[in-house]
Amino acid sequence: MTDDITAPRRRAGPLAAPGRIKDISSAANPIVKDIRALAQKRHRDETGLFLVEGLKLVLDGLDAGWELGTLVVSKAALLGGSEVLTRAVSRAVASGADVIEASAKVLEAIARRDNPQSAIGVFRRQLVPLAKIALAPGEVAVALDRVRDPGNLGTILRTADAVGAKAVVLVGDCVDPFSLETVRATMGSIFSVPVVRAKEAEFLAWRQDFAGQIVGTHMAGTLDYRTPDYAAATLLFMGNEQAGLSAEMAGTCDLLVRIPQAGRADSLNLAVATGVMLFEARRKALTL
Repeated sequence: MTDDITAPRRRAGPLAAPGRIKDISSAANPIVKDIRALAQKRHRDETGLFLVEGLKLVLDGLDAGWELGTLVVSKAALLGGSEVLTRAVSRAVASGADVIEASAKVLEAIARRDNPQSAIGVFRRQLVPLAKIALAPGEVAVALDRVRDPGNLGTILRTADAVGAKAVVLVGDCVDPFSLETVRATMGSIFSVPVVRAKEAEFLAWRQDFAGQIVGTHMAGTLDYRTPDYAAATLLFMGNEQAGLSAEMAGTCDLLVRIPQAGRADSLNLAVATGVMLFEARRKALTL
């Protein structure tokens, strides 16, 4: 199995074999159990699949061309005449995805919470090889060193999408970008921003040939984050929530910067700090 974004995908559109529609009311159904298992990283890694909750996010994935394997929808909402949900079902079937018309108990079991949304999609994940990341002058990407919080990662992906960042690179032991919590926090941007997973050794090897600049945030930074001109291709390197950049990763940076603070807090939330850095890089790039 490969998660390479360039790997062949199942043919979608009018030439695809239509999907099947099933009516399932029991959370004990084997199909439901398989879908529920995707809450665990081990099963996501084994299958290459992940869950997306909410009709908007499901439609975002379809619009972005990601492969939908199964669409679970609220049978009650369909019977209630939801036109948007009905159109989504038709679109899913036409693309070759299976559709499950599910009871409320089934939806709650899959979402693992009360009052779940009316649609849950099972998509095939996509990861981009690090070697394919190339930045032009004025372009920016983000690298994260051992990020652990799914909410932080999801928010960073959403912010990276907002500023037009070219990729988010996860270095070392990072939280899974395809966990349900992370995907929720992206608000659909999981489908828009290329995601890379890289071991530290792989990143260090790639860094040797990277022609742009790497700007890291660090407590030992001597430059104000607004000082660099960000005219070159720029990789913003952000550290772990508690420990920041490791000494080895900090050593790969061309510049170490700080975000000045006036209050008593000794640091910013990782997602907030990344947003500050991204928008400053974007501001500077637009003034070049």
